[in-house]
Amino acid sequence: MKALNTYLNTQIKAAPLAVFRICFGLMMVYSMVRFWANGWIQELYIDPPFHFKYFGFEWVQSLGIYNYALFIICGIAALCVALGYKYRIAIIVFFLSFTYIELIDKTTYLNHYYFISCMAFLMLFLPANVYFSIDAYRNAKRNFSTVPRWTIDVIKALLFIVYFYAGLAKLNSDWLLEAMPLKIWLPSKYDIPFFGNVLQQEWLHYAFSWGGMLYDLLIPFLLLYKPTRKIAFFLVIVFHVMTRVLFPIGVFPFVMIVSALIFFDASFHQKIINGISKLFKISEVKIQQFSSSRAYHFGSKISIIIVGLFLVIQVLLPWRYLAYPNELFWTEEGYRFSWRVMLMEKAGYAQFKVKDTKTGKQFLVNNADFLSPFQEKQMSTQPDFILQYAHFLGEHFESQGIENVGVFVESYVALNGRLSQPYVDPQVNLMEVKETFKPRDFLLPFGDEIKGF
Repeated sequence: MKALNTYLNTQIKAAPLAVFRICFGLMMVYSMVRFWANGWIQELYIDPPFHFKYFGFEWVQSLGIYNYALFIICGIAALCVALGYKYRIAIIVFFLSFTYIELIDKTTYLNHYYFISCMAFLMLFLPANVYFSIDAYRNAKRNFSTVPRWTIDVIKALLFIVYFYAGLAKLNSDWLLEAMPLKIWLPSKYDIPFFGNVLQQEWLHYAFSWGGMLYDLLIPFLLLYKPTRKIAFFLVIVFHVMTRVLFPIGVFPFVMIVSALIFFDASFHQKIINGISKLFKISEVKIQQFSSSRAYHFGSKISIIIVGLFLVIQVLLPWRYLAYPNELFWTEEGYRFSWRVMLMEKAGYAQFKVKDTKTGKQFLVNNADFLSPFQEKQMSTQPDFILQYAHFLGEHFESQGIENVGVFVESYVALNGRLSQPYVDPQVNLMEVKETFKPRDFLLPFGDEIKGF
């Protein structure tokens, strides 16, 4: 306890936290602008008549045309975070608005959106505005030169968890022994200049599979160790630029690159701050006003306790799949929120049948009447989507006056290059199945085994 107390009270220069705040905020501003410019607000959150909901968050609804206002609020909050202007209010608004956007429709789930929400939650409890911020400039009482070391280490810890668990997840037979799903994805990039032909080579698929696994497992250690930090950061840049070129994963590579800067010493971040000051012609007098010899201390232990519990949850949550008996990639029980990044390729087909369970009268559903192409693609391979959509169909047709509604589905899924096989038991009336944390016994057996984590 004495050692823990000493650590919690150890101070460090606040520059790394300030640089992280600026980079994180600017990346999020760019993300909001990018979503708007590409027309995705309309396409993903306004046009679809039905949205898939996360279990327990069914109350989160699309705001229709007001989704544009939500994105504006989120973008302004992100800019205020970057500037350190009314930071506490700004980071709360950003966390709530960004997370609400992601909860509108789980069709858009990506690990890096979850990462952003997690990081924003952490930043609620960090004094990221006490140095080189508008808040610190305007109010000397909020101006501090040092912060508790743990406020920077928790960011490193979350990044460590993301990378290391992504590496552990790659220790499976499909990824290492079959080079799946890279063996499917990489040949499709034949049109990339100079590298298109090389991406057709099987040896490269295995090299990328093993290289990706080793990168994820080792990079957090290499970033933590000072003698290897610079070469590790170079590898971070190479890896994430390469993934950005090969795969459509948005701003995530850039977020991870700028986030990795947190591992560098405070002197490095101070040089970045000096560079920003020079770029925007902030005078020496104002720089001095940004400075202070005071150390920031938390008034209570509440923030430390909450942050500690949050990190413990992040460590334990990815292991929840062990509570389920069936193949993880097939049932996806415990798959999300566990940093399993780009591990599988699923292709599916789902034909729904609505039936009057008393008279036997039935008809087939055209999914395009209710779902966008993207939603239908996601739904056809994910059991919780299939179940939720079945209930939506049942309730919809009950409202149309059809009685004794039962919903059945004939579905097939191909996983990581295997032959397509039946997925959901076609004899099960999905209207009688409720979504719970119990194993999904309405799925048919996988018929194969994927060894590993």
